[in-house]
Amino acid sequence: MTSSRPYLIRAVHEWIADNGLTPQMLVDARVEGVVVPAHCVENGRIVLNVSASAVRGFCIGKNLVEFDARFSGTGFHVELPVRAVLAVVARENGVGMSFPEEKDAPPPAPEGGKAKPGRPTLRVVK
Repeated sequence: MTSSRPYLIRAVHEWIADNGLTPQMLVDARVEGVVVPAHCVENGRIVLNVSASAVRGFCIGKNLVEFDARFSGTGFHVELPVRAVLAVVARENGVGMSFPEEKDAPPPAPEGGKAKPGRPTLRVVK
């Protein structure tokens, strides 16, 4: 099953904008694949204004949020893996939705598909 995160990000973003408020995203800038201006990152995180008046080409795909924005007057193409988005909230009142930090995927099973001895395993039976 695919992740619900991109669908929820899209829905909350739209809901905030439809209510005439300013949608913002809190992003973990340490996640691999995040492309944001480094000088705007504080403590490994960045808050981005993603309102229609602040960004161009805003697109939320299944794996990536991307758009063009200006930072200190300079244009920049922003790329955010959806797993890096920690929250989408309205700037004016903080209402929105937060998401848990996603840990890296578990390591693949050793060759042959068998786990190390002594460790429990799960197997799908059809």
